[in-house]
Amino acid sequence: MSHQTARARPPLFRALGASDPPSEIVVDGKRYERLEIYKHDSWAATALYAGAINHIVCKFNRIQPIFGFPSRWLGKRLADRERRVLQRLADLPNIPAPLGAVYAEGRRLVNAVAHDYVPGHPLGKNEVVDSQFFPRLRQIILEMHRRGISYMDLHKRENIIVGHDGRPYLIDFQISFDVTQPRSRWMPGFRKAFELCCEGDLYHLAKHVRRCTPPDVIVPEAIIPMWLRLHRVAAVPFRELRRRLLVTRGIRLGRGSVATELFAEDAVRREHSKAA
Repeated sequence: MSHQTARARPPLFRALGASDPPSEIVVDGKRYERLEIYKHDSWAATALYAGAINHIVCKFNRIQPIFGFPSRWLGKRLADRERRVLQRLADLPNIPAPLGAVYAEGRRLVNAVAHDYVPGHPLGKNEVVDSQFFPRLRQIILEMHRRGISYMDLHKRENIIVGHDGRPYLIDFQISFDVTQPRSRWMPGFRKAFELCCEGDLYHLAKHVRRCTPPDVIVPEAIIPMWLRLHRVAAVPFRELRRRLLVTRGIRLGRGSVATELFAEDAVRREHSKAA
């Protein structure tokens, strides 16, 4: 079935409700116009903006109420967390540089976070990359761990950008785990949880290495940590339930693949059009 027969997401399933990201924003005193919406799902809307001399990416976290319950506080919290992580990693060349506060129509958008645009494309399925690509990516991940940050979202290939220079870049730090936060590190088992999350980062990295290595090259199989196996016992059924809900609402088709959505995210659109 064609994804074009799917219906658009209703406001409840969109971070900004019935609205789209602003057509124009101001960041660090510079005006930017929206070029493209990369994705707009339940948690955030991400768009590419063009200025007079550069491009930037801006993410707008959820403000749409959930069954009447306000969520602007959540959008601000997610934006603050991602901005904090970007600032902690700002000196690393493979992380997009964070930018200042985002304004639209003279009002600051506290749920928004902006960063430099990285020219390139999301890592493709089974894409063969430069021999130094994954060793460099591993160094980025290890340095993040050394600084007390677990990436937490490395299972998504779309978060790994193959730059025009052939180097790896990481984007989307919305759910990163910062063990240095004083409001949380007092909790029992906090450090152990961080170590397990770091272990998960390295597992997902090894999985990508194996999938993107030519078949004639021997690569050790990625061994999934036990805690991640247990996590999947609950996560997989929840994911399937969510997919069925979206199919029931007509937002996705068939078995609920994101590619069937009327407005799938940028990485999925690119891969889907290439396969076609």
